[in-house]
Amino acid sequence: MKAIILARVSTEEQKEAGNSLPAQVSRLENYCKQKKFQIIKTYSFDESAYKTKRDGFDKILDYLKSTKEKVAVCFDKVDRFSRNVFDKRVAYLYELAMKDQIELHFASDNLILTSKISAVEKFHFGINLGLSKYYSDAISDNVKRAYEQKIKKGEWIGKAPIGYKNIINEKGDKDITIDQARAPFIAKIFEMYASGNASMRTIKNEMEKLGLRSNTDNPKPLTISQIEHTLKNPFYYGIMRIKGKLYPNKYTPLIPKELFDKVQEVRIGYHKKPFKYASKPYILRGLIKCANPACGCTITAENPKGYVYYSCTNYHNIHDKRTYISEKDLLAPIREVLKDLKLKNKDAEKLTTELRKVNQSENAFHIEAMENLKKEYDKIEKRLNAMVDLRIDGSITSDMYDKKLKEYKEQQQELLEEMQRHSIADESYFVAVNQVISLSQRASEIFESSEPNEKRQLLNYLLQNCRLNEKRLLFEMKKPFNALVEYNKCPEMLRRQDSNLRPRD
Repeated sequence: MKAIILARVSTEEQKEAGNSLPAQVSRLENYCKQKKFQIIKTYSFDESAYKTKRDGFDKILDYLKSTKEKVAVCFDKVDRFSRNVFDKRVAYLYELAMKDQIELHFASDNLILTSKISAVEKFHFGINLGLSKYYSDAISDNVKRAYEQKIKKGEWIGKAPIGYKNIINEKGDKDITIDQARAPFIAKIFEMYASGNASMRTIKNEMEKLGLRSNTDNPKPLTISQIEHTLKNPFYYGIMRIKGKLYPNKYTPLIPKELFDKVQEVRIGYHKKPFKYASKPYILRGLIKCANPACGCTITAENPKGYVYYSCTNYHNIHDKRTYISEKDLLAPIREVLKDLKLKNKDAEKLTTELRKVNQSENAFHIEAMENLKKEYDKIEKRLNAMVDLRIDGSITSDMYDKKLKEYKEQQQELLEEMQRHSIADESYFVAVNQVISLSQRASEIFESSEPNEKRQLLNYLLQNCRLNEKRLLFEMKKPFNALVEYNKCPEMLRRQDSNLRPRD
């Protein structure tokens, strides 16, 4: 009978142990010699028997489908065949064996599958296949537990990010350390982007000039996608992201968290400085869209003979003709609303007083919360002091001390951040109230005395949903300025609304 030899390994340990590919091939060649089989093909490859995609194994299936001869397919053991009882390949080959189209031979297990095997031999095969799957599952569980332990210790599992490098430490374990040659470039990348004056392409070109490469063995410069990945990676300030979750890492940060946060603000558009370009300083540039739902194009400005006119770009060819309206006419209703924002002095004082009364209960909550957080922080500090004494007298090991120290410091950091959030919230309340009232009192005056770019920034801060319906400008005031306009029309409404300044329906 003709025979096919199949040898497979899935781990480095198997390559180096008795299950190596040459060892399997040698055993199977001897087996075929004893059985007087004619070896027509030998497949030897490295791939997991537990994954869905198995290119090497599929080549054998393709050959068996194309041949009409009955062949013996020889494996060293059942676990070289498969460790997944749900693998469709297992069912297919087993079905061929039961139809006497092939024979499955497992040399080291002394097992042969044909249509004539007994129930005991079928049971033997099923047990071996089940044990193979159990072995694979056990390995998977051990790997997961090992990864969980590494994560708890703050150890990174994969390849070190740019700016760090993978090493073997003094204990012979895999570790990560700072790449002194490339680490300074990382801080430079974050600083350039945080300024708001450099795009990712600009940073890429600058890093290419400075000689930064993907890794020490790769002569290629960083791509834009690598720059973006770097800017979004919290690893650089001491936090590693694994499957969407954040964990503290034990490695030396390359940047402060404040710089990372600033970069994220710029990246998503907050406080990002606009790039300079040669546009005219039109007051309403980029603020208005066409009100026609089938169009929705941006309203653009033109400056023929010194007069500014706005019109829809009509990119989708929705309008029969292009309608123009002067900037003066568009600003007329806006100027009226800015005047309506100004409160009478007595109303402004009354509004401030009412808001302070509403906030008294908030202050009480703030004080109580801060006291509780401070107590919790002091409690952890006492535990740290006690732990130092235990370490000195040898009551706890160095590993235990390091583990608890990291845990307590993380808890203290969380408490400090929580206290800071409470303080900012408490202070920012009155700052925000005073800014809103102060701006409302001077909005019209500020607008009239400002340059076109400054006027546009002010309107962008106050207005939203600006649409042009033929020659009529439609817009809404942002919160809480919309409430101030309503309040100015009806000062008594304050008694009927909550502290968020939402007008009643």
